[in-house]
Parts: sequence; structure tokens; C-alpha cells
Amino acid sequence: MQIDLDSLPDDVGLLQQMLREVVTTTTQQHAELHAENDKLRLLIQRLTRHQFGRRCEQLTVQQLQFGLEDLEQTVAENQAAEDAADPAKDPQRRREARPNRNHGALPAHLPRYEVVVDVESRDCPCCGGALHAIDELRTEQLDIVPAQLRVRVTRRLAMAAAPARVQ
Repeated sequence: MQIDLDSLPDDVGLLQQMLREVVTTTTQQHAELHAENDKLRLLIQRLTRHQFGRRCEQLTVQQLQFGLEDLEQTVAENQAAEDAADPAKDPQRRREARPNRNHGALPAHLPRYEVVVDVESRDCPCCGGALHAIDELRTEQLDIVPAQLRVRVTRRLAMAAAPARVQ
């Protein structure tokens, strides 16, 4: 929309309405251009892959057309989702993922199972006395079972001989 600066009205309300119309059309044009740029970038990426990719990864022209149709649908859905959810109004959307800095603490809601690594013999190799646990090293790691996450807790017992009794 072209505005003639010499013929602007003196009414403030009318000027504000004209400004809103210009801003709205500019925003819509910006969104359309952004979506078209995304589509063209993906097209260039796919064409480059088609031209220079490994033979087993090369795409036919029909596959590229299907991809473009899917891309257009995805861009339209993303644009609709952005219009529906304004991130300024929803602080939960702006929350970013935080790394786990609690010294490896894994979520408490995951099921746990323990694996105890113990010594073969509980007899002291030096004096032949009985060994007893004085400490343990406890580590946790994620163990992935198909369609299930659980925490594997490994305990390694530290053994020592009991002090000799004086009689």
C-alpha cells in the first residue's frame, strides 16, 4: 500500500487506522516470504542431495514432488500453530531445556533395579579373617529396554578385614 505524504488526513484516528493497515499487510507479507524461503531452502537441499548424494540416497523427481507437497503442508501447519499460540502470552512455552547438573541425579519416577558387584570370597587373603563392608560406590545410569526406561543402580562394596581382637 503506497501512501501519498502530501494528502495525509489531519484526523489522528484515521492516521492510526491507516498505519495499522500498513503494519498488518507488511506482517502478512513477511510471513508469506518467510514460508516461501523455507520451502525454497528445502528444495535446494533436496536437489543438492539428488545431484550429489550417494546413489542409494538419490531421489526421483516424483519423490521430490511428494516431498514438496509434504513441506507445503508442514509450513502451513507450523504457521497456523504460531498464529494460534502467542509465545509472549504463554511463559510455559518459553521454558528451555536445562541440563542435569545435580551430579547425575536421574528422575525419581523411573523404576530402578540394583546390581551388586561383590567379592568372590569373604575371607581376607592376608590374614584369613572375615571381610565386612566398610563403604560402597553407588552409580546410576540409564538402561534402555525396548519400550521401557529404567535406572540401573550399581553398588560396588568396598571390603576390609575386621581388626584382630586382642585377648
